[in-house]
Amino acid sequence: MDESLRAVEHELTALLRRGRSLSWEIAREVHPNLEPNAYGLLLWLRRSGSIRLTDLAVKLGIGKGTLSRQIGGLEALGLVRRDPDPTDRRAAQLSLTEEGTRRFDAARAARLEQIRRSLESWPKQDVEDFARLMHRFNETF
Repeated sequence: MDESLRAVEHELTALLRRGRSLSWEIAREVHPNLEPNAYGLLLWLRRSGSIRLTDLAVKLGIGKGTLSRQIGGLEALGLVRRDPDPTDRRAAQLSLTEEGTRRFDAARAARLEQIRRSLESWPKQDVEDFARLMHRFNETF
């Protein structure tokens, strides 16, 4: 098992290194001034449609202050907006702007095409297994 764990660590390290590089590329596709880690925030906002800052902070496991600063940067770029929460006047609902959605969707389509090309020679079952195992790993890590 030790050798298998070392192999997993090696492959995970290579994946993360590629992921960081890819994050820079995708962030620039969304907006030239976008920080690479902000792509993940945009992905969560795109998935949820609208979400309170405190709920997003919990999902991401980061502090509200840190997240608020990051969201402020995305607002300044015109990618995210804050709307009053209809159930709590003290809170706000975060969502992508139309421009943010358009830019994110275009960058995501390019990313998915890149992934499709990388996996096109794999049998369909292998791709499904890969997605399932990655999800399982991410849920427990």
